[in-house]
Parts: sequence; C-alpha cells; structure tokens
Amino acid sequence: MTLGSLPSAVQWALLITASLAAAALLTHVHAPAALLLGPLLASMAIATAGARVKLPLAPFVFAQGMVGSMIAKMVPISIVGDVVSHWVLFSVGVLSVVAVSTLVGWIMTRLQMLPGTTALWGTSPGAASVMTLMAEAYGADPRLVAIMQYLRVLMVAAVAAAVARLFDVTPAHRATEIVWFPPIAWLPFVETAALAIVGPLIARRLNIPAGAFLVPLVIGAVLSHFGLMQIEQPPWMLAGCYTMVGWNIGLRFTRPLLIHAAKALPRILLCIFIMISLCGGVAAMLVVVAKVDPLTAYLATSPGGSDSIAIIAASSDVDVSFVMAMQTVRMIIVLFVAPILTKFIVERMNVPPPEIGP
Repeated sequence: MTLGSLPSAVQWALLITASLAAAALLTHVHAPAALLLGPLLASMAIATAGARVKLPLAPFVFAQGMVGSMIAKMVPISIVGDVVSHWVLFSVGVLSVVAVSTLVGWIMTRLQMLPGTTALWGTSPGAASVMTLMAEAYGADPRLVAIMQYLRVLMVAAVAAAVARLFDVTPAHRATEIVWFPPIAWLPFVETAALAIVGPLIARRLNIPAGAFLVPLVIGAVLSHFGLMQIEQPPWMLAGCYTMVGWNIGLRFTRPLLIHAAKALPRILLCIFIMISLCGGVAAMLVVVAKVDPLTAYLATSPGGSDSIAIIAASSDVDVSFVMAMQTVRMIIVLFVAPILTKFIVERMNVPPPEIGP
C-alpha cells in the first residue's frame, strides 16, 4: 500500500504535518532557509512514498510574486553609498565570483556531468530559491538544481562558521523568537499582496520568462526606494510562500531521480568544494591587494547562503555593511546575468535539454 492509495485529504494532512515538523527541526538547529528546506524535504519524502498531491498553479504563482517582493525589500537604498565608495572592490569581487561560478558550471556542462543546463543554474552564486525557480524556464532540471543550490548553502554556512572560528570569532547567534502574527500595517500589506498578484499577470501578458517574481522584484524595488510603497510581509505569509515554493520542487521528485542524484552526489560535492575554494582565492586577493580584513573578505565573497552569512557577520567584528552590500549586489547581478550567460553558453555548446521524468 502506497500513500497514493489514501484519500487526497489524508495525503495533504501528512504533507502539512511533515512539512511543519521538518521546518521546526531545521529552525531549531539554525539551518539556513529552514522554512523552505523543511517543506522541500518533507514533500520529497511524501512524493517518493507514492503520494499524488499536486500544488495548484495560482497559489504557487502568488508565492513567486511574494519572493520577488521580499528580495526587493532586501535591497536597501543605503547600499548605493557602499557600492559607490568601494566601486573597484565591488567590481572585482562580484565579477570574480560570478566568473568562477560560471566557469565551474561551464566545465560541468561541457563534460555533461549533469543533464542539460542544470550545472549552470546549480552553480549560480546566490539567490538559491530564485535560481531554482528560474532554472526550469531555461531548460534545466529544477530538482537537481535545488539539490546543488541548497547543499551548497549548507556547506557555505559551515565553512563560513569555521573561518570565523579560525580568526578567533565565535559566530554564536541567539535566535530571537519569531512573532508569527505581529500587528499588520494594512495598506502596505494590501499593496504588497497586489504587487504579488499583478506582477505575475504583467509577466504573463508580456511573456517574460520567470517573470512571476522578476517583475514584482523590479517594480517593488523601484516603488519602495522612491517611497511610493512599503513592502509589508508578515512572517506567517512568508512562511506559507516558502512552503509552496518548497512543495513545488519537492513534489516533483521521483525514486529514479533520487537514485540519479545519489549517483551524481560525488560530482556535485566536488563542484561545490571547487567553488568555495576559488571564491576563497578571490577573498585572499581582496586581502592582499585591498587590505580588507580576512573575515570580511571571505564572508563578502562566499558563494551563496546570504542569510547564514548575515548571521555570522552580525555577530563578528567585520564590516557588515560591506559584506551584505556585496552579497546583495551579486544576487541582483546573478538574477539578470544568469539567463543571458546560460543562453549564450547553451547556443554555442548545443546543450541537449534534460529528460525530466513525471
């Protein structure tokens, strides 16, 4: 007897219960992106056990719009001054990390270590949830991309914590209790919800690939920076959106795919290790050439895991503004450059699309 033989309501109840338990466990151990990874892992387990639940399209598209709005809120106007005053460092640091990730992805794609353009998206240095969402629109397997992205997030967080300890800085972080249902500023809340609904509709009308979150990102960033709107996203709503994004990925996993991923795991781990090492080389260059302190340089050039890097940076004696500004700028560049680079590479390499099972 498989889960697929159970009533649909029972399957949904199992999925929700498993997702809550997994998210709570990962949150307890301070895992990065716990509210996304928990439902993703739970839905993977449910799907591979034979469940046949399917996430409706409309809630998922709304969740994408909310992800875009959230990223728009993460881009503070104050980083402009940091970028302008350190423009040479930002240019070298950001472009070097992007070049490293693209090189590693290109080599893996050239050798066909992973199907289609999966390696190119899996090595994109930042915005893991966004890269996973965009990957499918550009001919990659979003499930293998998710494995690459989030495994790298975990490894980068572990290495960053180790580097902090190496420089006699304890990255201890006391997690503050989350207020899930705080008072809501209703007008900004309605405006944000409208942006998450209207943005994807505009993207669909204009046929913009992966525009369900790119359009809200751009519109939200512009409007909020000019004081024309305030993005209001209570924790319960963001948790729900992360859950839907995780479900959309996890529910697609099949037993053959997991077996394939397991076979590819050594290559994926090697890829991540090379990325972290090369980005460490970029950090060393900033230390030697620009006299940036080692921990600040390493955290600023770490390939992904911005939330984990923020926690470690905030509890360490580093230039937090510099670290987060470089992380944020790189995330924005990756969002818009990754599709162009991927299309450019695919057209010249004649990369076959991946065979994605049901």
